[in-house]
Amino acid sequence: MRILHTGDWHLGRSLLGADLLEHQAAFLDHLVGVVVQRSVDLVVVAGDVYDRAIPPVDAVRMLSSVLERLATVATVVVTPGNHDSAVRLGFGSAVMNERVRILSEPARLADPVLVDDPDGPVAVYGIPYLQPDMVRYALATVPDEPLARSHQAVVGAAMHRVRADLAARPGTRSVVVAHAFVGGAEPSDSEQDIRVGGVDRVAESTFDGIDYVALGHLHGPQRVGHTDRIRYAGSPLAFSFGERNHTKSVTLVDLDASGAVSVELLPTPVPRPLVDVRGPIDAIESGTFAEHADAWVRVAVTDTVHPERMYARVKDHFPHALAVTHEPTDAPARTTTRAVTATSDPVEVSADFVTFATGGAPSDDELVVLRDAYEAAVATMSDHDRAVR
Repeated sequence: MRILHTGDWHLGRSLLGADLLEHQAAFLDHLVGVVVQRSVDLVVVAGDVYDRAIPPVDAVRMLSSVLERLATVATVVVTPGNHDSAVRLGFGSAVMNERVRILSEPARLADPVLVDDPDGPVAVYGIPYLQPDMVRYALATVPDEPLARSHQAVVGAAMHRVRADLAARPGTRSVVVAHAFVGGAEPSDSEQDIRVGGVDRVAESTFDGIDYVALGHLHGPQRVGHTDRIRYAGSPLAFSFGERNHTKSVTLVDLDASGAVSVELLPTPVPRPLVDVRGPIDAIESGTFAEHADAWVRVAVTDTVHPERMYARVKDHFPHALAVTHEPTDAPARTTTRAVTATSDPVEVSADFVTFATGGAPSDDELVVLRDAYEAAVATMSDHDRAVR
């Protein structure tokens, strides 16, 4: 059986203010093309379909369209992630086309979707993101004795149920689609923290006995452990500069008659590379970094003194700049604990702020402006205000 493993689409998400819907739509078009061209039998989407519980209308329409298109060529199994609302994502799942299955109910996580190929059936189990406080009673094996308040406890209980069902299906190969942080995997800086009680990870051994485990949550494509049996597909697009060195992909899995897997990573379209640029404003304007003009860039301007019109000048050369900051490399040491009292000279306080904000002391002309501004403010004060001051 040929399986395409993807997830962490985060439909509706932006990147430092840049709208990604157009690029997410391009990825979904690419995905449908891959499913058709590579004769995929089963598509699994391992959570975080949307970026938030109440997604924008355009994101909902996008998901509806891609599920309709995929269902004409493959069976599709979707589970919710921690960014999704399981109830909203699973709405109407009971009456959906048999080719589209949204497995969003923790109470039914041991009820598999059965998909046949010439080698026999494959049982596909969906484990949605399990918030321990929400399911530790429902998944407990002893009434009124809740599971421990941890991801390990609730995912472990879920897998106990899955293995019990699988044991009653001799000769059936197995796939688990789950949204969790499994120990040994490498996170990035754009995944939401799911720590509960100081612990966020699930042991790799929790998934023992399953032929292929399709994971979601972490955005970097990677395997867990020393084989390809447990994998994260990763996100199809970068959602932070911490992901700038990822090679984004979807995972093509061939599951043979014995349950052994072979994996191929298929790169996804990259709308723009993510690049860090660091240097003085003169270097930026001279074209030193011109090769990155069409990239999404994060620019740090290193001049000692804050350049005039810094943001506008950077945008002239990097129209897709997403962040522009002033980070002087040779700035004087900046005090952060100097007290301001009633006896402090307001002009000196203002000058200190200019030094802190720009990395350079105010010039004589700027000091004149500060003094004139202070004296104009004092001139508008009442006699009482002056006395209080």
